[in-house]
Amino acid sequence: MEKSAKIFVAGHRGLVGSSIVRLLNQQGYTNIITRSRQELNLTRQVDVEAFFAKEQPEYVFLAAAKVGGIYANNTYPADFIRDNLSIQCNVIESAYQNKVKRLLFLGSSCIYPKACPQPMREEALLTGALEPTNRPYAIAKIAGIEQCWSYNRQFGTQYLAVMPTNLYGPGDNYDLQNSHVLPALIRKVHEAKINKEPSIMAWGTGTPRREFLYVDDMAVACVFLMNLDKERYQSLLANHDQPPLINVGCGSDVSIKELVELVKKVLEYPGEVKWDNSKPDGTMQKLLDLSKMQALGWKPKINLAVGIDLAYQEFKYKQAL
Repeated sequence: MEKSAKIFVAGHRGLVGSSIVRLLNQQGYTNIITRSRQELNLTRQVDVEAFFAKEQPEYVFLAAAKVGGIYANNTYPADFIRDNLSIQCNVIESAYQNKVKRLLFLGSSCIYPKACPQPMREEALLTGALEPTNRPYAIAKIAGIEQCWSYNRQFGTQYLAVMPTNLYGPGDNYDLQNSHVLPALIRKVHEAKINKEPSIMAWGTGTPRREFLYVDDMAVACVFLMNLDKERYQSLLANHDQPPLINVGCGSDVSIKELVELVKKVLEYPGEVKWDNSKPDGTMQKLLDLSKMQALGWKPKINLAVGIDLAYQEFKYKQAL
């Protein structure tokens, strides 16, 4: 991407989108296009078409999505499938109509089967049943991958789908009911520490294993992929028998029990942990195979303990405002 290229970051106020915008600014890109939901509702087809026709972006990071943890997915399944399908269809179709050079579609590791062999390879897509607790969201994301793949095959577009592992960091949602596990734990442990509570309650059994990636590492990966030379970028799209899909993660995972203990240690909370076994665990393990990304020469830089501390400092800063 040229430094003056018109780059549209859809979802620039979200966790990934805001990190991508920060990185692009740091790297000297001068023509970044953003719109808030109030300025442009991506679920409205006519508005998206008018925006693309007027702005004519050359590159698109499609990071806009309705996201949430187990509670949110279980409570609002219709919202998750409706909004995400609408956003993807509108943006990808308008990108094609307006000759966008490259589009990067942000998905989720929940696209892979619940009983997927570990670590999860890109080829495992659609080889088994999904985890029921987030199936509407996962199906929407799978449809987005399929749309990118179909447009590449039919129209020769350059659309790549990127599947991140669990992300956290600046810009995260710390709502105790609607957020993902790590930000929810940070808030829960922080409040227990401030209120001098002797214990916290965590969901499930603590046995599932999860992989976590600091969001600024994810942003670096996204910009890295968008800037690949033509030959390497084309290699990710060339096999029309496989979706244009690539995993991005850190390559290792921890149990939820280990995660809770690490959050306690970083936040210096001495209390005990009690487990609510009536709450769902979700998928037992979700570790991504990173062979494709590693072959391209990318790897993350921020380990989990450092990342949790960085996220906590940002959380405290926001709490103080």
